Amino acid sequence: MLSRDVLPLIDEAAARVYSVVKETPLVPVPSGAREPASVFAKLEQLQLTGSFKLRGATNKLMSLDEAAAAAGVITSSTGNHGLGVATAAKLLGIDAEVFLSTQVTSAKRDKIRERGARIRIVGADPLAAEVAARAAALRSGRTYISPYNDKFVVAGQGTIAVELLRQAPDLDAIFIATGGGGLLSGIGSYLRHFAPRTEIIGCWPENSPVLYECIQAGRIFDAPESTTLSESTAGGVEEGSITFDLCREVMHRGVLVTEDEILRAMRWGHALGWAMEGASGVALAAYSKESARYAGKKVVVLICGGNPSPAIAALLEP
Repeated sequence: MLSRDVLPLIDEAAARVYSVVKETPLVPVPSGAREPASVFAKLEQLQLTGSFKLRGATNKLMSLDEAAAAAGVITSSTGNHGLGVATAAKLLGIDAEVFLSTQVTSAKRDKIRERGARIRIVGADPLAAEVAARAAALRSGRTYISPYNDKFVVAGQGTIAVELLRQAPDLDAIFIATGGGGLLSGIGSYLRHFAPRTEIIGCWPENSPVLYECIQAGRIFDAPESTTLSESTAGGVEEGSITFDLCREVMHRGVLVTEDEILRAMRWGHALGWAMEGASGVALAAYSKESARYAGKKVVVLICGGNPSPAIAALLEP
């Protein structure tokens, strides 16, 4: 899939998702601690679910025909995507089941369950949960909703770019934390065509740069990982994922950040009153690391979510 193929899908998403999704604010990042001026934060943690993932989940569910919607859906998740699917499904009257690995915290499990979805705990890692969820969907005739490897999910995330073109014309650069690549693919596809001078910067923790390493190698493989504060971007990339080629096409460059840099950025954002999970800290840390390169330019840092696990949330308190 090429970025131009996603454009009409993003326009369709922007015309239908706002009965569930909200347009999030773009706010100035305080100067002094972060240079230069003209730096803004897009506050996606203010979505109903605390994450941008609601956009893609809502658009996918709204794309289903009547029979598929009546049959229900299955997904797998490390937390935010499952919460997005559960929330959108409840609002749209669609039955949803979410497969989670044992790595997902009880706090995230409880949030998903509270939104009306059934929970099934399968496997010790996200890939095992995904394989089980796909098999269950195939057996039952329900639709599997990928966290990233789906054109409607990618298009839903791309609605952020539609908002940015209204909120920040003449944007020079955007920093986007990246896991499976759905967010970068959606935003990057739209901006590449309608704001081609905008630099698309993918951001990863040094401890888990899977898609970055795949892009560098020109193929999808199981790149090594270790524990990271950026829980929601951790994990491998599905073989054949549409996001691999999309990210290769639209991303200008990637930035890697350390765990110490992520934590400092999270604490700085938390002090401003922003709900911060690790992935949001990745994007903020990457901008902080690269700020001299963008002196005098208009830059957006995407604060993609604010749902840290309890253990990570405790690290943000003074």
